[in-house]
Amino acid sequence: MFRMTQLATSAALTMAAATMAFATAATLALAPVPALAGAHMKKDIVDTAVEAGSFNTLVAAVQAAGLVETLKGEGPFTVFAPTDEAFAKLPAGTVEELLKPENKGKLTAILTYHVVPGKVMSSDLKDGMMAKTVQGQEVKFSLMGGAKVNDANIVQADIETSNGVIHVIDTVILPAE
Repeated sequence: MFRMTQLATSAALTMAAATMAFATAATLALAPVPALAGAHMKKDIVDTAVEAGSFNTLVAAVQAAGLVETLKGEGPFTVFAPTDEAFAKLPAGTVEELLKPENKGKLTAILTYHVVPGKVMSSDLKDGMMAKTVQGQEVKFSLMGGAKVNDANIVQADIETSNGVIHVIDTVILPAE
Protein backbone atom coordinates (compact mmCIF):
# COMPACT_ATOMS: atom_id res chain seq x y z
CA MET A 1 0.00 0.00 0.00
CA PHE A 2 2.86 2.40 0.84
CA ARG A 3 4.42 1.73 -2.59
CA MET A 4 1.13 2.56 -4.35
CA THR A 5 0.76 5.76 -2.30
CA GLN A 6 4.38 6.66 -3.04
CA LEU A 7 3.85 6.12 -6.80
CA ALA A 8 0.61 8.11 -6.74
CA THR A 9 2.33 10.97 -4.92
CA SER A 10 5.26 10.85 -7.33
CA ALA A 11 2.90 10.83 -10.33
CA ALA A 12 0.96 13.80 -8.89
CA LEU A 13 4.15 15.80 -8.36
CA THR A 14 5.39 14.94 -11.84
CA MET A 15 2.00 15.89 -13.31
CA ALA A 16 2.17 19.25 -11.53
CA ALA A 17 5.59 19.88 -13.06
CA ALA A 18 4.29 18.81 -16.48
CA THR A 19 1.30 21.15 -16.16
CA MET A 20 3.66 24.07 -15.46
CA ALA A 21 5.68 23.07 -18.53
CA PHE A 22 2.50 23.16 -20.66
CA ALA A 23 1.81 26.74 -19.56
CA THR A 24 5.09 27.96 -21.03
CA ALA A 25 5.59 25.48 -23.88
CA ALA A 26 3.78 27.61 -26.43
CA THR A 27 6.40 30.31 -26.07
CA LEU A 28 9.42 28.01 -26.07
CA ALA A 29 11.18 26.66 -29.10
CA LEU A 30 12.11 22.99 -29.11
CA ALA A 31 15.41 22.94 -27.27
CA PRO A 32 17.84 20.12 -27.91
CA VAL A 33 17.99 17.51 -25.18
CA PRO A 34 21.37 17.52 -23.44
CA ALA A 35 23.74 14.84 -24.65
CA LEU A 36 22.87 11.68 -22.77
CA ALA A 37 25.04 9.05 -24.42
CA GLY A 38 27.95 7.29 -22.80
CA ALA A 39 27.60 7.98 -19.08
CA HIS A 40 24.06 6.61 -19.08
CA MET A 41 24.95 3.12 -20.25
CA LYS A 42 24.46 1.85 -16.69
CA LYS A 43 21.01 3.45 -16.35
CA ASP A 44 17.83 1.91 -17.73
CA ILE A 45 15.35 3.66 -20.01
CA VAL A 46 13.21 5.06 -17.17
CA ASP A 47 16.13 6.37 -15.10
CA THR A 48 17.71 7.94 -18.20
CA ALA A 49 14.43 9.70 -19.07
CA VAL A 50 13.99 10.95 -15.49
CA GLU A 51 17.56 12.26 -15.33
CA ALA A 52 17.25 14.09 -18.67
CA GLY A 53 14.57 16.39 -17.26
CA SER A 54 12.92 16.80 -20.69
CA PHE A 55 10.49 13.90 -20.33
CA ASN A 56 8.43 14.78 -17.23
CA THR A 57 5.12 14.21 -19.01
CA LEU A 58 6.28 10.91 -20.50
CA VAL A 59 7.49 9.71 -17.10
CA ALA A 60 4.17 10.70 -15.46
CA ALA A 61 2.30 8.84 -18.22
CA VAL A 62 4.49 5.73 -17.85
CA GLN A 63 3.80 5.77 -14.10
CA ALA A 64 0.03 6.24 -14.60
CA ALA A 65 -0.05 3.36 -17.09
CA GLY A 66 1.86 1.05 -14.74
CA LEU A 67 4.70 0.57 -17.23
CA VAL A 68 7.65 1.61 -15.05
CA GLU A 69 8.69 -1.93 -14.13
CA THR A 70 8.31 -3.09 -17.74
CA LEU A 71 10.57 -0.32 -19.06
CA LYS A 72 13.05 -1.00 -16.27
CA GLY A 73 13.07 -4.65 -17.34
CA GLU A 74 15.72 -6.54 -19.24
CA GLY A 75 14.64 -5.51 -22.74
CA PRO A 76 16.11 -4.57 -25.03
CA PHE A 77 13.59 -1.90 -26.01
CA THR A 78 13.68 0.94 -28.50
CA VAL A 79 11.69 3.90 -27.20
CA PHE A 80 10.64 6.85 -29.32
CA ALA A 81 10.39 9.35 -26.47
CA PRO A 82 8.29 12.48 -26.94
CA THR A 83 9.61 15.51 -25.08
CA ASP A 84 7.45 17.61 -22.79
CA GLU A 85 7.11 20.06 -25.70
CA ALA A 86 5.81 17.23 -27.90
CA PHE A 87 3.08 16.45 -25.37
CA ALA A 88 2.28 20.17 -25.15
CA LYS A 89 1.36 20.10 -28.87
CA LEU A 90 -1.63 17.86 -28.08
CA PRO A 91 -4.99 19.61 -27.71
CA ALA A 92 -5.52 21.26 -24.31
CA GLY A 93 -6.62 18.79 -21.64
CA THR A 94 -5.60 15.67 -23.58
CA VAL A 95 -2.76 14.63 -21.28
CA GLU A 96 -4.76 15.29 -18.14
CA GLU A 97 -7.62 13.22 -19.55
CA LEU A 98 -5.31 10.34 -20.49
CA LEU A 99 -3.77 10.29 -17.00
CA LYS A 100 -7.14 9.55 -15.37
CA PRO A 101 -7.41 5.96 -14.08
CA GLU A 102 -10.44 5.23 -16.27
CA ASN A 103 -8.31 5.92 -19.39
CA LYS A 104 -5.42 3.65 -18.45
CA GLY A 105 -6.08 1.29 -21.40
CA LYS A 106 -5.94 4.09 -23.97
CA LEU A 107 -2.85 5.61 -22.31
CA THR A 108 -1.13 2.22 -22.31
CA ALA A 109 -1.91 1.74 -26.01
CA ILE A 110 -0.45 5.15 -26.88
CA LEU A 111 2.69 4.59 -24.81
CA THR A 112 3.35 1.06 -26.07
CA TYR A 113 2.96 2.40 -29.63
CA HIS A 114 6.16 4.36 -28.90
CA VAL A 115 8.10 1.16 -28.08
CA VAL A 116 9.62 -1.37 -30.49
CA PRO A 117 11.00 -4.63 -29.11
CA GLY A 118 14.74 -4.99 -29.60
CA LYS A 119 17.44 -2.39 -30.01
CA VAL A 120 17.02 -0.37 -33.21
CA MET A 121 19.82 2.13 -33.74
CA SER A 122 19.54 5.00 -36.22
CA SER A 123 22.04 3.23 -38.48
CA ASP A 124 19.53 0.35 -38.75
CA LEU A 125 16.79 2.59 -40.21
CA LYS A 126 15.96 2.54 -43.89
CA ASP A 127 13.59 4.81 -45.78
CA GLY A 128 10.12 3.23 -45.84
CA MET A 129 11.04 0.64 -43.20
CA MET A 130 8.21 -0.59 -40.94
CA ALA A 131 8.55 -1.87 -37.39
CA LYS A 132 5.94 -3.57 -35.22
CA THR A 133 5.44 -1.84 -31.87
CA VAL A 134 4.73 -3.44 -28.51
CA GLN A 135 1.16 -2.09 -28.94
CA GLY A 136 0.80 -4.30 -32.02
CA GLN A 137 0.56 -1.78 -34.85
CA GLU A 138 3.47 -0.76 -37.05
CA VAL A 139 5.32 2.54 -37.30
CA LYS A 140 6.93 3.72 -40.53
CA PHE A 141 10.32 5.38 -40.89
CA SER A 142 11.25 8.07 -43.39
CA LEU A 143 14.74 9.39 -43.98
CA MET A 144 13.86 12.11 -46.51
CA GLY A 145 14.56 15.53 -44.99
CA GLY A 146 15.76 13.98 -41.72
CA ALA A 147 14.83 10.83 -39.83
CA LYS A 148 11.16 10.47 -38.89
CA VAL A 149 8.97 7.88 -37.25
CA ASN A 150 5.47 8.36 -38.69
CA ASP A 151 5.11 12.17 -38.64
CA ALA A 152 7.48 12.79 -35.72
CA ASN A 153 10.99 14.09 -36.29
CA ILE A 154 13.73 12.17 -34.52
CA VAL A 155 15.55 15.12 -32.95
CA GLN A 156 18.15 13.12 -31.04
CA ALA A 157 19.01 9.51 -31.80
CA ASP A 158 20.88 6.62 -30.25
CA ILE A 159 20.77 7.41 -26.54
CA GLU A 160 21.96 4.04 -25.31
CA THR A 161 20.76 2.69 -21.97
CA SER A 162 21.38 -0.52 -20.07
CA ASN A 163 18.21 -2.07 -21.52
CA GLY A 164 17.88 -0.49 -24.94
CA VAL A 165 17.95 2.80 -26.79
CA ILE A 166 15.99 6.05 -26.75
CA HIS A 167 15.31 8.20 -29.79
CA VAL A 168 13.91 11.63 -28.87
CA ILE A 169 10.93 12.74 -30.98
CA ASP A 170 9.19 16.10 -31.29
CA THR A 171 5.60 14.84 -31.67
CA VAL A 172 3.48 12.25 -29.86
CA ILE A 173 2.65 9.49 -32.35
CA LEU A 174 -0.81 7.94 -32.08
CA PRO A 175 -1.94 4.46 -33.12
CA ALA A 176 -4.93 4.01 -35.40
CA GLU A 177 -8.10 3.47 -33.40
